[in-house]
Amino acid sequence: MRGLVAIYRKEMGHYFVSPIAYLVAGVFLVLTGFFFYQFVAIFMERASEAAMQSMRYGRAPEIDVPGMVIRNFFGLLGTVILFVAPMLTMGSYTEEKKRGTMELLMTSPLRELDIVLGKFFATLSLFALMLLPTALYQVVLFVFSEPRPPWRLILAGYAGVLLLGAVLIALGGFLSSLTENQIVASMTTFGLFLILWVIDISARGSSSAMGEVLQYVSILRHYDDFTRGVIDTSSLVFYASLIVLGLFLTQRSVDALRWRRA
Repeated sequence: MRGLVAIYRKEMGHYFVSPIAYLVAGVFLVLTGFFFYQFVAIFMERASEAAMQSMRYGRAPEIDVPGMVIRNFFGLLGTVILFVAPMLTMGSYTEEKKRGTMELLMTSPLRELDIVLGKFFATLSLFALMLLPTALYQVVLFVFSEPRPPWRLILAGYAGVLLLGAVLIALGGFLSSLTENQIVASMTTFGLFLILWVIDISARGSSSAMGEVLQYVSILRHYDDFTRGVIDTSSLVFYASLIVLGLFLTQRSVDALRWRRA
């Protein structure tokens, strides 16, 4: 446990002095803020049009603006994370190799699992800190909207975002451990996440046996349940399995690196 905490503190200290971390966080918040504003504007306009039709014809349906904004915001957030996560994980191990500190880790008494978990939780913490300011959007929506959005929908959405981010961080960390070049790690991770995105697009609307298989392995398909306020046990097991798989592969990769150094 001490080794894990030492790695975690070292990684967090590195993130807070890294301009890349601030750049990624800034771009992420600008994008999420822009799209949140757009969703509010779009659904407010639709609600106004529905109200006008209701006054004229008395049969226009009411629009749940807060609920629609939250569901669409979290839905888009899942796609944005696919493209932001590679920038968070690309330097997890490649930077260590570049600075020559990976050899120190390999010759230290630290266990491979401590190294892997320390880096994983540090990156996940950075990701959670990036998400924290977006909670202000929900607070503003909760205070000024009527009817107020259900807390269950918001909490389920953030739970889904954190689980999706944890999966991508675990997989991205593994790919980072395979190379010594940050650009290669970033492009490889981006390519994998792009494939996952394409799988999700291909699976939607398909009723064939292959389509059902693709729907089950689609990480965004499981994420959709969270955006609707539904926390499904199968989705939790699916994400937990992918996280464990990514961490296990990373540990094996680090272990192989230690044997090559020996």
